Amino acid sequence: MTKMMMALAGLLGLAGCASVDPLEYAAETPQLELPRYFNGTLDAHGMFQDRSGKVVKRFHVEIAASWKGETGTLDERFTYSDGSTQRRVWTLTRVDAHHYTGRADDVVGEARGEARGNALRWTYVLALPVDGKVYNVDFDDWMFLMDDRTMLNRSVMSKFGVRLGEVTLSFRKRD
Repeated sequence: MTKMMMALAGLLGLAGCASVDPLEYAAETPQLELPRYFNGTLDAHGMFQDRSGKVVKRFHVEIAASWKGETGTLDERFTYSDGSTQRRVWTLTRVDAHHYTGRADDVVGEARGEARGNALRWTYVLALPVDGKVYNVDFDDWMFLMDDRTMLNRSVMSKFGVRLGEVTLSFRKRD
């Protein structure tokens, strides 16, 4: 009986790790359409928190976004609170009404996204430089459109299933 209880507890624990399905947000408004929202200049303010919750880095991102047909470009320019800078250029491709792929120089392979209602879920692996070494880190990235100009973003970073920290961002479209 003890083995059965342990097996059941293990299965329940695994079920607790299951992720939310983007379909849960299908009826939420306003509807997020990447080509419409990521078009023009956007500002984002964010922070990275380690697994204890300590804010390790704060940053601002200026994003020049444009679309040509089914392909979008997000040219992101980061300025960190310590004065360092970084640039990442995403190339996004609309696969169908709800699915996107993305590539950037520091993304390992291809990012995959699903948009439903006001939400977008991105999953990808980022080659993250830390103290002279590069680590491939998994990102589970959720974006939620709040109104026509504001989007909130929360990313959970993990390695081998172990949570490393979170990135929180607030995007704002310029007029």
